[in-house]
Amino acid sequence: MADFSNIDGLPPLRDVIAAHGLSAQKALGQNFLLDLNVTAKIVRLAEQARGPDGFAGVHVIEIGPGPGGLTRALVKSGARGVSAVEFDRRAVDALQGLEAAAAGRLVIVQGDALETDLTGLCEAPRAIVANLPYNIATPLLLGWLSQVRADPQAFSSMSLMFQKEVAARITAGLGSKAYGRLSVMAQWLCKVGRLMDLPPSAFTPPPKVVSSVVHFMPRVLDSDAPSFQAVERVTAAAFNQRRKMIRTSLKDYMAGVEALGLDPQARAEELGVQDFVKLACFHDFDVKHKKN
Repeated sequence: MADFSNIDGLPPLRDVIAAHGLSAQKALGQNFLLDLNVTAKIVRLAEQARGPDGFAGVHVIEIGPGPGGLTRALVKSGARGVSAVEFDRRAVDALQGLEAAAAGRLVIVQGDALETDLTGLCEAPRAIVANLPYNIATPLLLGWLSQVRADPQAFSSMSLMFQKEVAARITAGLGSKAYGRLSVMAQWLCKVGRLMDLPPSAFTPPPKVVSSVVHFMPRVLDSDAPSFQAVERVTAAAFNQRRKMIRTSLKDYMAGVEALGLDPQARAEELGVQDFVKLACFHDFDVKHKKN
């Protein structure tokens, strides 16, 4: 059994915060998880969602570790190693004691997660586990989904914290009011499921919303699957005018709508994930054929 006495002997997170003046900054979307029982549960659920091997042999990447509550749990997991990307210089300094105690199992990287290619931090297989800064959570997710489409081996799983409202959009089913672009993009590329909800009181400072951890497992796509951009374009066209019938919102895609036998009087939320994927495929093929 691994010896984590160095990790368990670290100062309490509140002491780390006080010692480094690490008060949460709203501009950085910071809401810290300080309850180590909660962070341990998040990691345990993330491992269980991957299957019986959990994080064995996997390099885990964390975004925005802050004072390191979730980071401590990740270092103590079955992961091969952990890389933590942190924008806030104060937090980077506060994590130095944890990095030293981890004895080579943790690397702290100062940088902007929106600008950092996570695949360059470590070899595959990789997994992302993160309490995401809510102000950049959606663009981060879309960027990683784009990478998954380009390279199915980019990330073997992602377990990510969102506002509950965003989590509902990611996991929403056909016909739901929450069903939209994010639902289609995420569910096309990954199997998604909610692992747990956390009340505002679980965070310091407490946000005004409930939070949810969502788990993503990349799917194996057909070789003729459309590009990320093609599916993004058709979903944007449909859901930007979601109250209108698709004969209006998807007027540029009507050849595909007719060829696929879709009801032109349907609205965007009545089209399934594969309907959008097939429309993207047909439209791309049609455009290329006309050019030739």
